[in-house]
Amino acid sequence: MLSRTADHLYWMARYIERAENLARMLDVNNRMQLLPQSEREVERLWRETLDSVGVLESYFNAHGEKLVPAEVVHFMALDRNNPGSIYSCLRSARENAHAVRGTLTSELWETINATWLSLQSYDIGQMGADELDAFFEWVKLRSHQFRGVSFATMMRDEANCFLRLGTFIERADNTARILDVKYNFIAEAPRRDDAGEYYQWSALLHSVSAFEIYRKVYRDQITPSRVAELLVLRNDMPRSLAYCTDEMLAFLDQVANTRSQETQRRAGELAASLRYGRIEDVLESGLHQYLTKFITRINDVGNRIATDFLMPVTA
Repeated sequence: MLSRTADHLYWMARYIERAENLARMLDVNNRMQLLPQSEREVERLWRETLDSVGVLESYFNAHGEKLVPAEVVHFMALDRNNPGSIYSCLRSARENAHAVRGTLTSELWETINATWLSLQSYDIGQMGADELDAFFEWVKLRSHQFRGVSFATMMRDEANCFLRLGTFIERADNTARILDVKYNFIAEAPRRDDAGEYYQWSALLHSVSAFEIYRKVYRDQITPSRVAELLVLRNDMPRSLAYCTDEMLAFLDQVANTRSQETQRRAGELAASLRYGRIEDVLESGLHQYLTKFITRINDVGNRIATDFLMPVTA
């Protein structure tokens, strides 16, 4: 496959997944805002969210030093000047899809294009809390639809492999970021009552579609260590780090070339550390430090994939 085609497919999938994960992060923030808390806690929640996706400085440049939740939501959702917004991600996904339209099935192209056209009708500034929830659900649904149509209509060839590679690398990165920000925020928040703490942990689980899975696996009360274990080490949880790295390695093996041995080795080493890891060791070393190191390692694999298979970045 031409590196240009692989590049467009890989980034198309990453941008779709990134848009979904931004919607998940904004959704859980809106849920957490419903709890009684100080203005300082609310500001910290949004500051850490912006920082986790690397747009804190961009927000300050555009809106000044004061964090206003409604402005942050607009900035991360529909701001056309923010390259990291949901709007920009879906625009980039559509542009990449258009560049390789001949490689995609007609159903997949129509799904992506329809998502982009429908996005034009949304205006965050006019939305109430319920409408915001509906918008975030719409973004998640369109991402699910993209994956469903691609799975049902695309050949199981290299094009499909690069789609899946982009999806699982992006998902692993974003799950780690969501868990890092929300886990620390909940763990360090002032304790008011058990119900409030339960709501915060359940909101985190809902944000990665893991609440029902948690109940099925553990059946007991929600505890921080079990939340971490589910989202980090359970390889039967579709959004966990272990599951994503296993899938990433499998698809990487299918497209391997003469230059990718070191990339495969690093991806395999990362997947094995999660497959055979223990949550006690993760928590003892510090979850924040563990997730920070994981994000560095998954991004290293992503950069190496770009070098081995995709279009070179020009200055």
